[in-house]
Amino acid sequence: MRLSYKWLNEYVCLQGISPLELADKLTTAGLEVEGIETLAQGTGLVIGEVLECIDHPDSDHLHITKTRVGDRPEDIHQIVCGAPNVRAGIKVIVADDGAELPDGKIVSRPVRGVESCGMICSLRELGVNLKMLTDEQINGIEVLPDDAHVGETDVLGYLGLDDTILDVSLTPNRADCSAMWNMAKEVGAILNREVNWPNYENTSKVGDLSDFKVETKTDQCSLFYGKVVNQVTLKPSPKWMKEYLQAAGVNSINNLVDISNFVMLETGQPLHFYDLRSLPKREITVVDDIEMTMKALDGKDFEIEKGDLMITSNHEPIGIAGVMGGENTMVQNDTTGIFIEAAHFSHVAIRRTSLRLNLVTEAAQRFTKGLEPLSAEKAMDRAVQLLIEYADAKGFEQTVKAGDEIYTPVKVEETLSHCNRLLGTEFGKDEVLDVLTRLGFKPAVEGEKFVCNIPSYRVDIARDADIDEEIIRMIGFDSLKSTLPTMQATVGKLSNIQSLRRYTRELMTGFGLNEVITYTLVDKIYIENALMPLGEPNVLAMPMSESRKYVRNSLMNSILECVQYNEAHGNQNNCFYEISKVYAKDIDEERLAIVLDGNLLSDPLHKLETKGDFYCMKGILSEWLCHQGFNDGRIHLSENKLDRIHFHPYRSAEIYIDRTLIGIFGEVHPAYASKFDLKHLTYAEISMDALVKVKASKVRFQSIDKYPSVNRDIAVVVEQGMLSSEITNIINRTGRKLVRNVEVFDVYQGEHVEEGKKSIALRITYQSSDHTLKEDEVNKVHQEILNVLKDKLNADLRA
Repeated sequence: MRLSYKWLNEYVCLQGISPLELADKLTTAGLEVEGIETLAQGTGLVIGEVLECIDHPDSDHLHITKTRVGDRPEDIHQIVCGAPNVRAGIKVIVADDGAELPDGKIVSRPVRGVESCGMICSLRELGVNLKMLTDEQINGIEVLPDDAHVGETDVLGYLGLDDTILDVSLTPNRADCSAMWNMAKEVGAILNREVNWPNYENTSKVGDLSDFKVETKTDQCSLFYGKVVNQVTLKPSPKWMKEYLQAAGVNSINNLVDISNFVMLETGQPLHFYDLRSLPKREITVVDDIEMTMKALDGKDFEIEKGDLMITSNHEPIGIAGVMGGENTMVQNDTTGIFIEAAHFSHVAIRRTSLRLNLVTEAAQRFTKGLEPLSAEKAMDRAVQLLIEYADAKGFEQTVKAGDEIYTPVKVEETLSHCNRLLGTEFGKDEVLDVLTRLGFKPAVEGEKFVCNIPSYRVDIARDADIDEEIIRMIGFDSLKSTLPTMQATVGKLSNIQSLRRYTRELMTGFGLNEVITYTLVDKIYIENALMPLGEPNVLAMPMSESRKYVRNSLMNSILECVQYNEAHGNQNNCFYEISKVYAKDIDEERLAIVLDGNLLSDPLHKLETKGDFYCMKGILSEWLCHQGFNDGRIHLSENKLDRIHFHPYRSAEIYIDRTLIGIFGEVHPAYASKFDLKHLTYAEISMDALVKVKASKVRFQSIDKYPSVNRDIAVVVEQGMLSSEITNIINRTGRKLVRNVEVFDVYQGEHVEEGKKSIALRITYQSSDHTLKEDEVNKVHQEILNVLKDKLNADLRA
């Protein structure tokens, strides 16, 4: 909010308080001042009159002027000026020799051989914001009115630019401070000074009986006040009003429009004035079921959709409620009568319409933040008062009303003991009551407790903790003593999921994978094609765009999109991992995603490479799980029957710890990969939450065996559908004392193997940790393994 120091001084005396001191006190009280600026700057300024203006002999655009800045003969200065609008007979702003302006110091000097003593100024050269200037003011000097007094040195005061603006950042709960009156109350409480609002109450309760009808056909308009003023005079606004509007960043247009804007800035309640004669009918209805194109008063066309609040008359739209009026009913230069609108609209509806139309007006911002319950009535009273005084308003009709927003005064109770206990302070009763009185809460003492009568504009005060916050805010946070919190001492350590997350990052980085962070918000198509979705997805009420409308329930599509982006930019061998949560309604789950696109490792010099295929992914996952305390005996791979849309049906697997499914991995189905313009890549998605729930074994150090190992190779003929894991499991169980490792190194079907069967070749490694194996020991265990394979799997040793 732009807070005018000069305007604020109209309501509360700021004598002895500089703008910088005021900014410091506001910030300390919780209303952060982000910047301080002056409307204009300049010393050594004086109002002058151009007596003579001739062309410079050595320039095609400069002029030589004789400018009078006083009544003495020596007060006529020769000034060279390059402005296109300089001429004899006009009153101007002169910066004398030695004057300080925002761009530097003025020094008398020759300009192309002609002596120039001072400078004739434009408002731009005084540092006035360009947004507040016309093209003529920007490109030329400022021409003052004929009644400007030559020799006047308080030029900034004459122009109404002797003001300082504080840029106050408002917290979401302090929407009341977007009104000057309420901000004056806040400053008065901080400085402990009296605040004087204008005497405006009940001024709108005038007029004859009215036949004008107002109606609301939507629950998004809870209150609508309307008042007919049959006679008004359109003319320029008074100088003081123009200055205050300019300080607030609002351009002055005419007295009618300026009064509506001024009242909005004072009370926080947006108003709209309609040209009475342009209304199709003496009737206004608020609706929210129109679809059309409407031209607003800024001359632009806007597409109106169902749900947008609209002001209509005789079924014809005349305004976008709470945002901007229509061009067809705007105040004109010949307007003689107006209809005043003061209403309360749903902040959600106004925000949605304002953002969709990209039409964030001052009115829309105030509706979006929320209004106080009595603001419409206050604004109507104040508007009528100003119209009578500055627009010669007559012919009032009684105020008409639609809706019924009943205001119930708020009372909040608090005790001194609870306040001190919550804040950790030792404030006295008189100290607290003084603060509450300054805030206008009219506290009443009832024994130990005090009852606060909350003003209607303080909609942020609802319970005792809010009262405590106001007390410490006013007295000052510096009054809080530094104390240690009372709490039980505990030993800090990582939770299981935190430890898993940290170690996973270390290990994956060690494997050569790069971590990526992708968007949590995704398109609907990604939700419909999710891998292992959790449940009903979460939908954002107000998404940034349709492509970011849903909270993802799987990581797969986001990761593939990332790979697609990298490939499109010429990056190869994209091996990534991501640790992130996926969400559904009332549930979330942390997952690990890994993608191998191309080679995991490569050494072109020695022509070595590690392809990121199914077996590479299997090795990464196995190693990762083993480091978490899950040995090979607890890790089980099963045929992928859960998802054959995202994965190749014969090159993917479900992965289990004991009997708990933790994820799926394998080659991405070519048809699905093609949707991202990708070809061969391997993907895994693991539930880290599911993994944490499974009890892991302790990871123990095991020294390298110092005794030699013995390798035996066998080839067994088994049924074609038999899994190699069944064979390796039997070998490990049967020879568990001596068998250290079992590897499958060949699978063969064809000549010399019976049809419907296959040959699986395995290498069995025997080793003992406490002695060198003898031939008889190995032969005995080896034969036992062959016998069990024959008995349980009907596996024949291939010749």
